[in-house]
Amino acid sequence: MECQKVKNTTLCNCSYGGCSRMGVCCDCLHYHRRQGQLPACYFPADAEKTYDRSVEHFIEVYQKRKHL
Repeated sequence: MECQKVKNTTLCNCSYGGCSRMGVCCDCLHYHRRQGQLPACYFPADAEKTYDRSVEHFIEVYQKRKHL
């Protein structure tokens, strides 16, 4: 499968401007997995802007929103 970087970039919600993996989802997923994290696309925009991509933060965000 060929990477569709241009299309992927329009869908990517990563707010880290210097990210070399933006639009290259397979590289992004592998990078964050090695770090024990989730990529930006798993987070709502306000939570993504904290740059806390930890699994714990993901769980916390969705547990809080579940109770709203």
